[in-house]
Order: sequence, then structure tokens, then C-alpha cells
Amino acid sequence: MKSNVSIMLVDDHAVVRFGIRSLIEKNQDWFVCGEAETLEKAYELAEQLKPDVVLLDIKLPDGDGATGCRELKKIVPNVKIIILTAYSDDYIVAEAVKAGADGYLLKNIDSRGIISAIENVIKGSSILDNTMVGSLFNIVKKNQQLEELTPQEKNILQMISLGKTNKEISKELFLAEKTVRNNVSRILKKINVTNRTEAALYYMKQMSLK
Repeated sequence: MKSNVSIMLVDDHAVVRFGIRSLIEKNQDWFVCGEAETLEKAYELAEQLKPDVVLLDIKLPDGDGATGCRELKKIVPNVKIIILTAYSDDYIVAEAVKAGADGYLLKNIDSRGIISAIENVIKGSSILDNTMVGSLFNIVKKNQQLEELTPQEKNILQMISLGKTNKEISKELFLAEKTVRNNVSRILKKINVTNRTEAALYYMKQMSLK
């Protein structure tokens, strides 16, 4: 494994940074090259220091970790980024993974888990807290459900999300109103929701992950 690994800490809580720094400094092959409490400062330091690994909080005063992850990857393309946070929301996790995070850990992880995560991302592995595997599975499953819709069903679902009635949809797509009703019933069944409101929310959430 590479020695003299440089690690940057990005968290707005000084006590968290202190704890992680103390942990990292126990490894003679690693060192903390810089600390930042905002994304703006993180970008500035990343440009100067070119860290090998960044431990990044998901919630910062001037933005979110997913945005930070994307920007840091642009500044230092080969950097490994581990999101270390108290948040385990399905969509926050998905956004971080989409942004290119190499790891996503909850802050209640023990010191051994943090060390193991850093070791593994340095080797090129991706790390996800065990408690969040199910969340990502559910998101993948929902994406698959959306892909199971026919092009016509996707069009109708989009119109449902815009608040259009069956009558309005039938006029816009040149379909019989009964055909639209049948399509809506199939859509609700395929995406596993019970009504149009849930269908609209489902569609909007899926589009936010694109």
C-alpha cells in the first residue's frame, strides 16, 4: 500500500476533525495535510495540497457533500472521497454515490471502521456502511420499476406529476380516456403506489436522481 498518504478533513465541527486527525496520526504512513470547515476552503486547499483522500461531511455551511464531491473530483481527479456523516437518508446516499464518492460512512462507526475504510479506498475499493446497503437496493429497485414502464406509460406518469387529469392526458396524447385510465392503473401497479399523488412524488424523486 502507498506510504505517506495525504488526507484532508472537511467538517464544520472542530471536535470531529480533532478526533479523526488523532486517529489518522496513529498510522505512520498517513498524515493530515489540511482541514476545512467549508466547501470553499476545501476547494482552495485541494488545489494547493492535492490530497490522496478526503473525509467529507455531507452537510456544510455553504453546501452539501454531493456537490463538494463533484467539485473536488474535478480539482483532484484521482482523489478518493469518503463521506462521513450522521445522515443516512436514501436520496442523500444516492446523490453522494452519483457524485463519485468512494465511501459513505455514518459517524457512529468505530475507529477501526474508519481506518479500514481509508485502507480500502486507497486500494481502489468502494465502501458503504452496512446499514445503508438496503437503502441503495431500494433506490436501484425503484429505478428498475421506472424502466419497466413503456414509453407511453412514462409519458402518462410525467403528465400525472404535472397534475393533469385523465381527460387532459387523453386529449394531449390523442388517446381514449378509457385507455388512459387503464394505463394509469398499470403504472400504479408497476411502481407499487396506491394513488396519483404518490405516483407524482415517485416520478419527481426519480427525476431528481437522474
